[in-house]
Amino acid sequence: MPLHYLRLFVSTWKHFLLKSPQHNHFEFYENLRGTDMKLHIVSKEIIKPSSPTPDDSKHFRLSLLDQLAPPSYESLLLFYHSDIIDHRVSVSDRSHQLKKSLSDALTRFYPLAGRIKDNLTIDCTDSGAVYVEAQINCRLADFLEKPDGEAARKFVPAEFEAKQVNADYFLLLVQSSFFNCGGLAIGVCLSHKIADAATLSTFVKGWAAASLGSGQAVFRLYDPSALLPPREFSSLMLPDVNFTKDKCVIKRFVFDAAKIAALQTISASTGVQQPTREEAVTALIWKCATNASRSNSGYSKLSVLSQCVNIREKIVPPLPDNSVGNLVGYFVAQKDESDIELQGLVHELRKETQEFSKNYINKLQREDALEVITEHFKDAISILISHDLELYISSNLYCNSLLYEINFGWGKPTWVTIPRGSRDQKNVVQLVDARKGDGSVEAWVSLREEDMALFERDEELLAYASVNPQCVVKIFSLESSEFQLSTRNC
Repeated sequence: MPLHYLRLFVSTWKHFLLKSPQHNHFEFYENLRGTDMKLHIVSKEIIKPSSPTPDDSKHFRLSLLDQLAPPSYESLLLFYHSDIIDHRVSVSDRSHQLKKSLSDALTRFYPLAGRIKDNLTIDCTDSGAVYVEAQINCRLADFLEKPDGEAARKFVPAEFEAKQVNADYFLLLVQSSFFNCGGLAIGVCLSHKIADAATLSTFVKGWAAASLGSGQAVFRLYDPSALLPPREFSSLMLPDVNFTKDKCVIKRFVFDAAKIAALQTISASTGVQQPTREEAVTALIWKCATNASRSNSGYSKLSVLSQCVNIREKIVPPLPDNSVGNLVGYFVAQKDESDIELQGLVHELRKETQEFSKNYINKLQREDALEVITEHFKDAISILISHDLELYISSNLYCNSLLYEINFGWGKPTWVTIPRGSRDQKNVVQLVDARKGDGSVEAWVSLREEDMALFERDEELLAYASVNPQCVVKIFSLESSEFQLSTRNC
């Protein structure tokens, strides 16, 4: 289980807030340019599968990792520009198409319409998922000019922290938000009790395929519980931990492909001759964040980075990409702050990746997997609560996921992002592919205010990254059948 899952598991299990599907409400927020944007919830309803789940599929077993996951939500947010949408199709028609295709998709992704029972199985009773429709009193271009991570959270239908699983706990919630210009935002929240980033990506692609009318045979759910069977246990005995809450700032940094290629070149060494783009970008962010922390604290201490890993392809035999569940682990890389050069950081990331694949995955498949994970938890907690080191948590699970290919029938998305959770979670890095499709990367970075003030001015970082540039969109015009660069009309 990744360290940020564990932080949620230990500290916020009882503090999850869900926007109730029974009541309409208004949300207000301010964008980065200081003008008011109002989001109005138009309707909320429960969408059920279009066909009943067969009797032989009524119970979907959780895997051991699902059992241990907190009931928080994995979220994904996709924006669609109005210039790629046929304006002869009304908002009402588009909303109807999204709801109908969601109903069709739930027939194939039937566990997502069920309810968790005793932390062992999902009762696939076709109870349904929450669908929210909203309107925003601005153009999409106004939002994309300087994308605001805090405002982006308004486009997803649930908060992020954990709560108890009960009869009102939905596994899936979606929100369609329509801009004045005709642009559209689709926000999806899927419970960590059954999903990680890969599962969420698989579902959204399946939903889009259903919207296009081509989803019948696209995906088959694969249940990993045979390899990681659930266990009978009431709770995991963990020490009582109170995490320090810091006042943090979340900012977006974009690394163009050409700059990443240059970064990979200078990050290479005899130990790692061809760094991946994720290794190079992660190492640079780790280095610059560590330098900022050291400058503000006035002394050096051990710098530790926890990296999330998709274990599907690492398990023997490998699991299919469409395996449902929390098939994610983490490894820990560390460097003394006196030795944080790029080549050394990349080498440390590669070494720990290889060690994780060789050792932890094998242990995870043994009969004593619960004991192995428990010990893993205890080691993780000692890291989380230590005052003798600086911990960074990094994820690149959404890289190489082809999120910009997700088409519901109105073209490919203008921008895809991962809404962040609490602003008091420091030292968190989330990488996701940028829209260009050429290997460029966006990084959402959360640091303490004083560290961010130094980090965002770091000359080495700025040699490779831009700070929150506007989303320039390549638009295909339905009327002229030509491509153009534009953010003007939406």
